[in-house]
Amino acid sequence: MDLGGGAGGSTTDLSPSSAVSQWTHTVSRRYQYLLDKSTPHVLRRWIGFALIALLYALRVYLVHGYYIVTYGLGIYILQLFILFLSPQVDPEIQDGPTLPTRGSDEFRPFVRRLPEFKFWHSITKGFCFAFVLTFFSAFDVPVFWPILLFYWIVLFVSTMKRQIMHMVKYKYVPFSIGKQRYTGKKVASTDDKDIAIA
Repeated sequence: MDLGGGAGGSTTDLSPSSAVSQWTHTVSRRYQYLLDKSTPHVLRRWIGFALIALLYALRVYLVHGYYIVTYGLGIYILQLFILFLSPQVDPEIQDGPTLPTRGSDEFRPFVRRLPEFKFWHSITKGFCFAFVLTFFSAFDVPVFWPILLFYWIVLFVSTMKRQIMHMVKYKYVPFSIGKQRYTGKKVASTDDKDIAIA
């Protein structure tokens, strides 16, 4: 006689809270699986993001509102972008090894504070959240949007100026475009050695 709890127990005995917990766990695992599968598809991910951003911009344009939500989203994007451009360990406060500053220094790849995948994931979630907020009139605060745009541009210019000065001071470039790639030493083949001996 089985008194419950074992392998023969029924799954219909679940309480509502444990059923919800199990459902959220299943959804969470499926979401993580899809994220893991999308990791190598950089171009496709960014195209998907561009479509979401276009959808959000179209929504804001058509309803002529939610400028405060858009301003908050712009601040969030700026913060993520600065983290994306920054090295993982700030050279100003670091005690250990620093970024290479001369050609003879040991090669160390640039490691971002916010990796590309997390940057993409965070910015996509931000746009999705802002898009959902545009369906609630409580977030449609009347505001003169050109002033918000001006504030954001001033903030962007001053923040990027500071970031570029930091890059110049510590001599790092956060992008790999145009950088030399280490290919290793060319190993001489045995045919080359035979020719040199003869």
